[in-house]
Amino acid sequence: MNTRPDYQQLYEFAEEQAGYFTASQAHEAGFSWERLTNSVKSGKFLRVAVGVYRLVQFPRHPHEDLFYTWLSAGPNSVISHESALAYYDLSDVLPAEIHLIVPRTASRRRKNVRLHTNQLAPDDVIVRGGLRVTTMARTIADVAFSGLSEDLVRQAIREALRRGLVSPSELTSQAEQRGGRAKRIILDEISKKRMP
Repeated sequence: MNTRPDYQQLYEFAEEQAGYFTASQAHEAGFSWERLTNSVKSGKFLRVAVGVYRLVQFPRHPHEDLFYTWLSAGPNSVISHESALAYYDLSDVLPAEIHLIVPRTASRRRKNVRLHTNQLAPDDVIVRGGLRVTTMARTIADVAFSGLSEDLVRQAIREALRRGLVSPSELTSQAEQRGGRAKRIILDEISKKRMP
């Protein structure tokens, strides 16, 4: 840990996360709790949730709730399922909870947060707009598998393909891995897309 506050290091943490950072990251950059509190009081930082802050020069993100939930859950967590689908704006889904995939060792108690402990391959996760989120193909397979309305899943598939955000082969690969309902819906929708 630094003995003096390193504003540049803190800025680098925040810049990669759309302006947000955790108290742990601030501490790593040399900020004592007192200095962190004083920076909030002086208006340099905004406290957005317990242990999560935003540099004032960064605008509030429209999905701020996803950022502070993700950061609070730890660096190995990933926004997923309906929350990732809403973040990508691929369907009319309105998640009642924030969905996160977390390591099996993560705490299981979080209000308005649905934790999943699914296995993730490295290529199932991307950083988009500073947020760790499951890829579009993985997101679609997850919501199809977990029982989201078939209409919303099909809408997401059509929209992702129409916008060129995912390829049929990426969706097929995820469908084959998940099997069952996910495979049926995804492969059926891809076959419709290929028809003249």
